[in-house]
Amino acid sequence: MPSPNWTCDRASRVGNLDIIGGAYEFLISKFAASAGKKAGEFYTPAEVSALMARLVEPQEGDDICDPTCGSGSLLLKCAREVREKAGGKAHYALFGQEAIGSTWALAKMNMFLHGEANHQIEWGDTIGNPKLRTGDDMLRHFDVVVANPPFSLDKWGAEKAEKDRFGRFRRGMPPKTKGDYAFILHMIETLKPKTGRMAVVVPHGVLFRGSSEGIIRQKLIEENLLDAVIGLPEKLFFGTGIPAAVLVFRKKKADTNVLFIDASRDYLEGTNQNRLGEKQISRIFAAFDDRATIERYAYLASRDEIVANDFNLNIPRYVDTFEEEAEINLMTVRAEREALQAEMAELEDKMVRYLKELGYT
Repeated sequence: MPSPNWTCDRASRVGNLDIIGGAYEFLISKFAASAGKKAGEFYTPAEVSALMARLVEPQEGDDICDPTCGSGSLLLKCAREVREKAGGKAHYALFGQEAIGSTWALAKMNMFLHGEANHQIEWGDTIGNPKLRTGDDMLRHFDVVVANPPFSLDKWGAEKAEKDRFGRFRRGMPPKTKGDYAFILHMIETLKPKTGRMAVVVPHGVLFRGSSEGIIRQKLIEENLLDAVIGLPEKLFFGTGIPAAVLVFRKKKADTNVLFIDASRDYLEGTNQNRLGEKQISRIFAAFDDRATIERYAYLASRDEIVANDFNLNIPRYVDTFEEEAEINLMTVRAEREALQAEMAELEDKMVRYLKELGYT
């Protein structure tokens, strides 16, 4: 069982880099790039993982969890964030659970090759059988929880969830065919009461769909748990071209506001996948850190504004990205048109003369 008192000392490694672990991570990323839709099951793009790790700000001594850990890339980014802050030596513990056996094996190997001895990675269905527990009816709590769960998972286990012994669905029951809020509610239930913070990748439907999801969303906002909504560009994730968003939650907030960031148009374009560069990540994090309104990019919304929008979190309701088109001077357009007509008339005359000289008329 991991303990947060374990010391990760890599000073003996050249440049504090685990070359073998880095190579393994590189191979996983390359395999993900060619694995099509299946890639999303085991790998979160490195730059998205890096962004999420910065958003939750993992600290020395933290217990860090990913309940849908895939190959473990998100956990490793959080661990790296802690070590970099501590100058290479840090105390932390990593926890994860993964439903697919082959992917769980990837995560275990990834932890081993990166020298992350203080970890607990379980194999099993997080919703149906959460294995990170302190008792039969008690989930383990963490300082940091991060995840990129499967988008709108069908057959996520709604039937069993109605009798959930951990009380995860007391705010409402997610739809039977869309498991997004099942993972969100599980994550929130595993946050430590004072220090807990989390970041989760979701499809945009989570922000505005109604019915039971609308009820859950309302309760999360009324409990002042939602901290930020960050819209990401399309084609960032393997297996899907749709744009996604990152939701940030905190157990203890300084205010009741929610920060909205529209980063959907700020990316590096690729052939098959777009990506976030350091410039784009830094811009998102700076806006997140400043927690202020930035024209056409970020907006700090009060709870009253969100209530007035019927708890709809659709980003365009808060961040206005509309840019007015330059006014058209009709007189200038008319003059340009008359000049073109005169030029065309002159060309027609030349053409008639040439045809005449060649004997075609």
